[in-house]
Amino acid sequence: MGIYLDHQATTPMSETVKAAYLEALGTVGNASAIHQAGQRARAAVEDARSRVAQILGCEPIEVIFTSGGTEAINQALKGAVWAAKRRSGREAPTRIVTTGGEHNATLDALAWLSEQEGTEIAYAQLDPEGVMDLDSLEELLAHAPTTMLTSLVANNEVGSIQPVQEMARLAGEQDTLFHLDAVAACGYIPLNFHDLGATAMSVSAHKVGGPVGMGALVLSRSAPDIQALHHGGEQQRSRSGTIDMAGAVAFAAALDHQDRRRSTEVEHLRAMRDYLWQGLSAACPQIEMRGSQDHRLPGNLHVTVPGCEGDVLLYLLDQHGVHVSTGSACQAGVPEASHVLIAMGVEYSHARGALRMSMGYSITQEDLDTVISAFPAVVEKASRAGLASG
Repeated sequence: MGIYLDHQATTPMSETVKAAYLEALGTVGNASAIHQAGQRARAAVEDARSRVAQILGCEPIEVIFTSGGTEAINQALKGAVWAAKRRSGREAPTRIVTTGGEHNATLDALAWLSEQEGTEIAYAQLDPEGVMDLDSLEELLAHAPTTMLTSLVANNEVGSIQPVQEMARLAGEQDTLFHLDAVAACGYIPLNFHDLGATAMSVSAHKVGGPVGMGALVLSRSAPDIQALHHGGEQQRSRSGTIDMAGAVAFAAALDHQDRRRSTEVEHLRAMRDYLWQGLSAACPQIEMRGSQDHRLPGNLHVTVPGCEGDVLLYLLDQHGVHVSTGSACQAGVPEASHVLIAMGVEYSHARGALRMSMGYSITQEDLDTVISAFPAVVEKASRAGLASG
């Protein structure tokens, strides 16, 4: 597999989780059926729900299994708007406050709500480290009634951890629902849903070494029910569709495995991240670290390389067996700067040279020495290629 530095895109499944997943796949039964096979499947689902709830600091009834983080985020945002309109009438105004640096699952859902439902979208400012500006947020929340505030717990590109509890306080003062996108943070920093003060929180299984196609929306039992995205049985609170029993079991196993590693190995991960930065910055002094210097995900290192195209850097590193991401989007083959960096105020030409290196708990110093050794030649070659037009 080479040296895999893209754990924030997806994380490999451990042998322990694979074994739990395969065993669950061998269990026959629909968890909604009332015969014994169905009830065995139901028991497995509810055990998984309880294990997920324990790790995330919530009650089992608050865990709604979904097909992943994207569905969970859409469920929270669209469901909150639709529920508000159901209570107050289709023409009632709705408003969501967020930032321009959110994951596309949030930004695209909000664009849809604006276009299709007339929802006003207001954007709080990000500071140069990618952290929400609380004064900007307070002003926006006080300006007009707001249906929901939504924010990342930690930015999925630059790794900056957000002031979640202060945001929760501001939302509470205005009686505003508060959704957290914890997809990038889950498994790397402690998450206690009740302590965070949120109304809802989205997580994804494959970001913690579980299967793709499984995630959860945590929805406070004291919150007003949100409206379902689709209908056909409502097998769970505010969600219809047959529950993926094996996926739920594997998700619980993965979350448990990742949480155990976090509790014992997070300092190793943080040390490896710092070691990588020290090595890269010594080899190529022109590179810049992006995101918070002190409050960031332990395995996240995000840099920009002036005069280089991020996609070129990625391709050249890939040739050395080093797998990273850029944080940029490509449409029709035209490279574009990261919207997160632009929202942080990074100059467009610098934002084009972004690389995100996200490590897992199994990373070694030997792995990173290989990356550091290859980096100067990669940067030199990418510098000769320069920036593509666009």
